[in-house]
Amino acid sequence: MSDTVKLTLAHSPDSDDAFIFWALAKGRVKGRGIEFEHILSDIQTLNQAALESRYDVTAISLHAYPYINHEYSLLNVGASVGDGYGPTVVSRERLAVDDLPGMTIAIPGSLTTAALVLRLAFAGIRTEEMSFDHIIEAVKKGKVRAGLIIHEGQITYRDEGLHRVIDLGGWWREETGLPLPLGANAIRRTLGGDVAREVAGAIRASIMYAMSNRAEALAYARDFGRDLGERRVDEFVSMYVNDFTVDWGDTGRAAVAELLRRGAEAGIVPAIDRIDFLG
Repeated sequence: MSDTVKLTLAHSPDSDDAFIFWALAKGRVKGRGIEFEHILSDIQTLNQAALESRYDVTAISLHAYPYINHEYSLLNVGASVGDGYGPTVVSRERLAVDDLPGMTIAIPGSLTTAALVLRLAFAGIRTEEMSFDHIIEAVKKGKVRAGLIIHEGQITYRDEGLHRVIDLGGWWREETGLPLPLGANAIRRTLGGDVAREVAGAIRASIMYAMSNRAEALAYARDFGRDLGERRVDEFVSMYVNDFTVDWGDTGRAAVAELLRRGAEAGIVPAIDRIDFLG
């Protein structure tokens, strides 16, 4: 690429994404021939924006991908994968898994992967959509009997006196033997393969730089940790910035295919012919 390409790069204001994109956002690493405009928004808003093809490169929930794959390919870098853990259903009272089908569960957005996996685990489950950061409080106050939590809530819910009913990442592991792919970075197909490779290279370089300068990257990520302390920001980043984030690998790509296959088979998402991983 001879001229500089200016691209919008959308991701969440969460501590794991902050860690991933710190080096790019602060100019520690640069894309070759690429300038990024960073846009921060919660994942459900990014999913909706992806339906409108609003951004060049964007974080998405894997649940959303079947609806946008005609416009976007997946990048082979930047994934959010729970390796035996993931979104968790919590309650104020102690509940059994068998209690869940008879109640309404708060979910953090209809296109989140958490919502998809919940529906795979409990066909016909009743849900109520609300902002992810309101769910714990709604459960505490009895507005809903159970809620599906994502992001840092997965490690703080016990502080609020709540109980785990089921960890959907653990359920998925038992069902499939695979890690649970939750989020991905997608790139507009019209940008072409050369640009996609450069974008993937820049994001991968940002991740590797953060891993090599972990203390400084975590200090930056703490500003996005919604009042998590240093130890817990480190814990959360360690959960979701892992080998799959650097490269999906064969196991990660198989997990994506299995998730979307099962979603289509259950009639939750449209079936797609192929899944492209670029870079």
